[in-house]
Amino acid sequence: MTNQTNDAGDATPADCRSAAVPSIILVEPQLGENIGAAVRAMANFGLSDLRLVNPRDGWPNAKAAASASGADRVIREARLFDSTEAAVADLHYLCATTARSRDVIKPVFTPETATAEMVSRIGAGQECGIVFGREKSGLNNDQLALCDIIVTAPVNPYFASINLAQCVLLMGYEWARQNQAGGLGRETEFDGPAREGLQMHRTRPATRAEIVGFFEHLETELDKSGFLWPPEKRPVMVRNLRNLFNRMSASEQEVRTLRGIVSSLSKRRNVRGDTP
Repeated sequence: MTNQTNDAGDATPADCRSAAVPSIILVEPQLGENIGAAVRAMANFGLSDLRLVNPRDGWPNAKAAASASGADRVIREARLFDSTEAAVADLHYLCATTARSRDVIKPVFTPETATAEMVSRIGAGQECGIVFGREKSGLNNDQLALCDIIVTAPVNPYFASINLAQCVLLMGYEWARQNQAGGLGRETEFDGPAREGLQMHRTRPATRAEIVGFFEHLETELDKSGFLWPPEKRPVMVRNLRNLFNRMSASEQEVRTLRGIVSSLSKRRNVRGDTP
């Protein structure tokens, strides 16, 4: 059974693997639903090489496919192994995910530090893998001994157990965060790739001239309505208003909208014949 694919024929460990990403090794996973949820997390963050070591309920697994929610390629190209040793035979650097060191003397890294190390090694041409244990009992000492480091998340010490799929998602997120150059993943035909921070989309930040033009327009109408009264308080009131609107970091479109509002209110006052 060693190193099988879902399709007919044998495969070598290097077959089907996407370049420049760590492999995900699930050791004796118990529930198909958990495998599927882990696969979904992998697909969310661009990880595609799934290696399964003796899943309890066999493979392929219909419940895993259903829980993967469309991550069909990862499911289809997942490979099955008889032992952890066989699953990691072609890899150079292994990270064991566990909240317990089990008296094994190894470096312990956070997901962030472990991922930075994998980024460096993969950039140098090495193959890396992240090893996850059984849902109930995690990795045993022999499996930990195969790995270079232990990865432990900074979770609540009084409730440190993380679901298998959550653990895969946590490591996948950290991998994507350090490899997407600021992108947030979501991309649409109309909006392009999502980025952190204020998104202007089809407009642009307003220029100082456009903002000052709005201020002057607003202040002219407020003078007419009697809002900026008495005269000795006008300078402070104007400064406060300008500071208020400056905090908006308004776009060109928003400035035009604000001027339109001021014009509309002014016209309504003139039609009604209101006076200060």
